[in-house]
Amino acid sequence: MKLNERSLAFYATCDSPADNSGFLYKRGERHTAYHRRWFVLKGNMLFYFEERESREPVGVIVLEGCNVELCESAEDFAFAIRFGGTKSRTYVLAAESQAAMESWVKSLSRASFDYMRLVVRELEKQLEEMRRGLAGGCGSSRESSGSWKSSGLERSPERLPALPTILPKENGCAVWNNALGAQQPSDTSGCGGHYDEGNPRPPPLPPRRRVSSGSAGSAGEIPSTFCRLHERYSQEVARLRQDWLEKQRGPR
Repeated sequence: MKLNERSLAFYATCDSPADNSGFLYKRGERHTAYHRRWFVLKGNMLFYFEERESREPVGVIVLEGCNVELCESAEDFAFAIRFGGTKSRTYVLAAESQAAMESWVKSLSRASFDYMRLVVRELEKQLEEMRRGLAGGCGSSRESSGSWKSSGLERSPERLPALPTILPKENGCAVWNNALGAQQPSDTSGCGGHYDEGNPRPPPLPPRRRVSSGSAGSAGEIPSTFCRLHERYSQEVARLRQDWLEKQRGPR
């Protein structure tokens, strides 16, 4: 595998969030002595530096095709990263505490793309099971609703108060009257079928009083205030006009 050193160095030191980071003791390949290094885990790449403030990593371990397991060593809290194959190298690391060792073993075991692929497959399987469960639940709910209607528990439309087909009118305007037991005239327009029980007639506009010229002089009707004022002022205007005409004619 060919890796670009500059790209790896930039990725190791950039501001992208790390999956885990901390000091670990790394055993040398030729010498069995342990060296304290700063490790940073990003994705499936484990970078290690000489110091925490180092600008470039000393090395990188690509966590693919490997197993993370505990091992016996002179150092406490030791674990190993083993790769398949006879000539593959085994990295032996040691943490500073039991909690740190468990955290590193867990994060390193989940860093490979093989693990992510298994997680995605498991999630897809769970999603498919949820979809099937929802589909079955919808079918059962439909069956239960159908049985509820057929058992006669559904409320009959006859028990509900019906809206009037043709509303009574007053002064040429419809009056809303939905009182129970009120007498309702029969539909003579022939259009009552358009407003059935499923589509009730919407409520009409509130009544408005309209003054008709023909009904103003009907017997027994009390004249309005406007009519009285109009009659009084018209009489006064006629009297003033008569006085003015007499003055214009002069004395006879």
